[in-house]
Parts: sequence; structure tokens; C-alpha cells
Amino acid sequence: MTGAVKTPVLVAGAGIGGLAAALALAREGYDVDVVEQATEFREVGAGIQFGPNGFKMMERLGLRDAADHLAVFPDDLILMDSVTSEEVTRIPVGRPFRERFGYPYALIHRADLHQVLLDACRRIGKVRFHGGRTVEGFGDDGTGVRVTTRQGETFEGAALIGADGLWSKTREAIVGDGRPHISGHIAYRAVLPIADVPEQFRRNAMILWAGPKNHLVQYPLRGGELFNLVAVFHSNRYEEGWNTEGDPEELRQRFAGTCETVQALLGKIQTWRMWVLCDRDPVKDWSRGRVTLLGDAAHPMLQYLAQGACMAIEDAVVLAETLRARDGDAAKAFTDYQQARYLRTGKCQVTARLYGEFYHADGVKRELRNQMLASRTAEQAYDGLAWLYDGV
Repeated sequence: MTGAVKTPVLVAGAGIGGLAAALALAREGYDVDVVEQATEFREVGAGIQFGPNGFKMMERLGLRDAADHLAVFPDDLILMDSVTSEEVTRIPVGRPFRERFGYPYALIHRADLHQVLLDACRRIGKVRFHGGRTVEGFGDDGTGVRVTTRQGETFEGAALIGADGLWSKTREAIVGDGRPHISGHIAYRAVLPIADVPEQFRRNAMILWAGPKNHLVQYPLRGGELFNLVAVFHSNRYEEGWNTEGDPEELRQRFAGTCETVQALLGKIQTWRMWVLCDRDPVKDWSRGRVTLLGDAAHPMLQYLAQGACMAIEDAVVLAETLRARDGDAAKAFTDYQQARYLRTGKCQVTARLYGEFYHADGVKRELRNQMLASRTAEQAYDGLAWLYDGV
């Protein structure tokens, strides 16, 4: 398979990872067919944090200027104790941070990032979209891949990339590790106009209020026009999916005992959307022949490291480059790709779980956390993040 091959590469899923993969492949000269179960190509969700490694990959995709345009660049990342209202630590992410890592730290609306990738795919002219098709299965005969959908259609291609998310049908066939791991953590998210937020809460920073078995995140979006809130707490409630109406009463109960500022911020939201936080254990093998996985289908992680989108975009760039290096031999390229990625993405999966425990610490563990972080310098924080933000 070379840049001149007419048979397309198939991508299952048109989320951030699937679109990044389609764009990266199209830039290498491949025709791409994207099969998506939703009838409308759009992203749901709220804000995401986007690290230097993500910007590095957007630059490789020719989208650095677009990424800069849609982002808010905070001055600091701040951890507060939500019980005492005390600042525990802060990481400056202005000029010294950019000088250290070569790229900025940003706050981006998920839908904006998705739209930038979608527009780029449409401009390049080599990506075709097929909405309203749910992938049910696939076959690989050694020379090509055939994908079948619930709607009775068949798509044929030179290779298949499963970017179909946490509940991936492609993963089910390749890895077969059953249902995702339910973390026991629930996230409520809301976005509101900045005008609805009292002046004292408007800061150009990502602020995380850490409490016992809960935390609240606040930050601005879209040039400061919007205000993003994410409240996370431990719960035994479970609903598949992640765009369900939240229960304000449960939210109030789970954040009882937190400080006045946290209570005031929570009180500003009347309607919340909620989702259950899930992940999977890291795996080493997520490819089979001419089929491979990408993003959450390959390595779903909890959001505590703020790396889901960045890892998916890294996957896309590395995948396209391994295909180029292998002169289009999909089976060999996919083996190289997973070999290059599994330890890095696995470390993110494991670290995200640890961060969740860290943020939600109580009792002696909470005191130890605060004591340890209070003495940390900015340079020490940068050194601790270098493995992640220096990227690939």
C-alpha cells in the first residue's frame, strides 16, 4: 500500500482520534473512508486540557495555527484544598513552561478541536464520511479488510483502524477483554456563559479543588467567553454512556463539607450532564493483521491526567508515519505502531488512576499530599512532567 493505492484505509469512528487518523493518513496520500454510527459529525462534551505534546502533534498535522486560535492559555495550574480553601500548589504555565517544553498548555472546548480536525479532513479532499453506520464486524483475508455494518452495508479497504471508543466493537474482536472497568467515579460537567459567573471566580487558570472522594475543576473557554465546570465524586451509580442528565441533589450530597467557594460554584449550575468514568487495563497487543486500534479503543484512560485527546492524536501521527516507513505494509506497520505506543499509553492509563486517588485523598493521605506538594518548585514540577510533555 503506497500513496498511489486506490483502495482506501477504513477508519471506524469519527471522534477526535478517528479524524486525526484520517487526516494523518490523507496527508500521506491515502484515500480514507470514515464510518461513524452517529448521523451528524459533531463532538459532544465540554472543555479539555491540551498539553504541549498535543500541540506538537497538531503542528505535525498542519493545524498549529488553528489550535492556537481556539485555545485559552492559562497562567497557572492550581491545586486547592476544597475543605480548607488553602492553595496547595501551582504550576506556572506561561513563558517558562513554554520555554521548557517548546509548546503551550491550553484549555480547549472539545467541540472546537473536533471541528478543526473535521474541517481539515474535508479540505484535503481524500476523506469520505459515512454517517449513520454502526460497525458490527470485520474480516481480514490477508489482502484487504471488509467491514460490515448493522445497516447491512459493506465497506472494503486495505486496512482498518478501530477508533470506535471505549465500547469498541473492533477491540472486542481483537482483544476480547470484556466490558470496561468501572472506576466508581462519576463526572458532572457544565458550561455556562462567563457573564453568569461572579467576578471573583473568573481567573485565567485551571483550578482543581481537591476534596475527600471528590474534586471540582474550573477554567475558562473560548477566549474567556465560557466557563467550564467539572465535578467528580465517588458513587456506586452506573449508567452506560456519558451524556446523561445529572442529579443535582446527589451532587450536593457528595460535596457536603466543602468550602464556600466550591459550594458557590456548584450552585451556579442548574442543569448538569453526567457520565461514568471507565477505563481498561493496559494491553500490549491491539493489532491483528491489517486491523489495529487507536485512542480510547486501544488504551482508554481516566481523565485525571488530561491526556485522552492528546494520546489519540499522537497515535494518529505515529500510525501514519509507521505506514510510510513500512511502504504501506499495513500488517508490519501496525505491529511497529503498537510497539512504539503501548508503554507510553500504558503509563498514562496507570498514572491517571493514581492521580485520581491523589486528588481524592482523605485523612492522613490528604495531609501528606498537601505537605509534599507545598514544597515543590516549578522546576521540580516541570521535571516530573517531562516524560509526558516532551512527547514523541
